[in-house]
Amino acid sequence: MERILLGVAGGSGSGKTTVVEEIVRGLAPTPVSVIHHDAYYRDLGHLSPRERARVNFDHPDALDTPLLVEHLTLLRRGGAVDIPVYDFATHTRRKETERVEAAGVVIVDGILVLADPRLREVLDIKVYVQTDADIRFIRRLRRDIRDRGRSLESVVEQYLGTVRPMHLAFVEGSRAHADIIIPEGGRNQVAIDLLVSRLRLVTG
Repeated sequence: MERILLGVAGGSGSGKTTVVEEIVRGLAPTPVSVIHHDAYYRDLGHLSPRERARVNFDHPDALDTPLLVEHLTLLRRGGAVDIPVYDFATHTRRKETERVEAAGVVIVDGILVLADPRLREVLDIKVYVQTDADIRFIRRLRRDIRDRGRSLESVVEQYLGTVRPMHLAFVEGSRAHADIIIPEGGRNQVAIDLLVSRLRLVTG
């Protein structure tokens, strides 16, 4: 069985998750496996809470990308993997893992998916979601407060201190490696329909 590995990158809050959800919906009932790059943040349990707060989570070094590459390689071969479950409130990995089975289409999303050459090498199709910076910031602000227990002040401080600089240093430039650029994320139904059609054609 031929398997397609699809990478979806873009700035924080660009709409990557919505794009992935639309692809999965469009491919139904074809099975799709989805992996999030940010599940592979390194465990910081050995650091104090103050030290954890100083870590630059938007730098490639914060992620265990070699483990992700290993998992994607296993999925391509038809195996199953146990991916980490990350606790964003404590910046540690939980004891439990999440089992992901191989499927005809395997999608991995994350801001730095196209920034790492090791990861790009295992991907068959590379997508970049392009969304204006102000929209991305508002979405990130809402998400971090609602889902990750963050305060307004901490989100703004992190955005100015690391998110924006790292976006300019690593994320925005990775767009040059994309096969497809989707403006406006999940709202661009035409682009998503074309991508789904391509995936259906390749996977049969």
